Amino acid sequence: MALVEYRVWDRTTRLFHWLNFLCVLGLICIGTVILYAGDLAIPNDGKVALKTLHVWVGYVFLINLAWRLIWGFIGNSYARWSSVLPGGEGYGAALKSSIRELFSREPEPHIGHNPLGRIAVTLLLLALLVQGVSGSILAGTDVYMPPFGSYFAEWVATPDKDPSLVRPYSPETVNEASYAEMREFRSPVIATHLNTYYVLLALILIHVIAVVTMEVRKGGNIISAMFTGRKTLPQHLKPETEIVD
Repeated sequence: MALVEYRVWDRTTRLFHWLNFLCVLGLICIGTVILYAGDLAIPNDGKVALKTLHVWVGYVFLINLAWRLIWGFIGNSYARWSSVLPGGEGYGAALKSSIRELFSREPEPHIGHNPLGRIAVTLLLLALLVQGVSGSILAGTDVYMPPFGSYFAEWVATPDKDPSLVRPYSPETVNEASYAEMREFRSPVIATHLNTYYVLLALILIHVIAVVTMEVRKGGNIISAMFTGRKTLPQHLKPETEIVD
C-alpha cells in the first residue's frame, strides 16, 4: 500500500498543544504539592509562594487556551471546531464504524481526529475550561490575584483597612465574619477545581494510552505529527483541504 505525507496540524495547533502540555504538567505538579502542603509541613510563606506560582502558570495556560478557542474558528480545516467537536453530517455512522474498528486488526486510519478522538478532545477541552474558570476564581480567594482578587479583598477587608493591604494567611488584615462568608462561597469552587483535577488526570491517562495504541496499530506518525505537522498514511485517503502552515 502506497504511503504519502499529509499536512495536518498547522503551526499554531502544534504550538498550542505543546505549550498546553507544559502548562498542564506544571499546574498538576504545583497543584499536587499544594494539595498535600499540610502533610509536607510547608509553612504559610511557602504555600503563598506555591499558589502565586500556580496562578502565574495558570495565566499562561488560560491565554494559550483562549487563543486555541479562537483558532477553532479561523484555523485550517483540521483545527476548526467542525473537525474537532463531535457532530456533523454522517458523524453517527462514522462513530459506530470507529467503535467497531477498535476490535479490528486493520482499523481505518484518519487524517485528522477520528470520531472517538473528537469526543476525547472535547472532554479534555471542557475539563481544561472548567479548571481555568474555577482556578481564576480561586486565584482571587486564595492569594487575591487578578482577575477577581480586588473584589474578594474588598469583601473580606476590615472596615479600617485598605483592601490593597489584605494578604493571604494574615487574619489581622481581614474581617472574620466576612472572611468566613467568602470561604463559604469558595467551597463549591474549590470542590469543582479538585474534582476536575482528578477527572483531568484520568482523561490525560486515557489520551496518552489511546495515542500510543493508535500509533502502534495504525502508524501514521501520530506522535511525531504534533512536532512536524505531517502524518504518513495510505495514499487513498482524501485530505479535507490543502494546509497552510
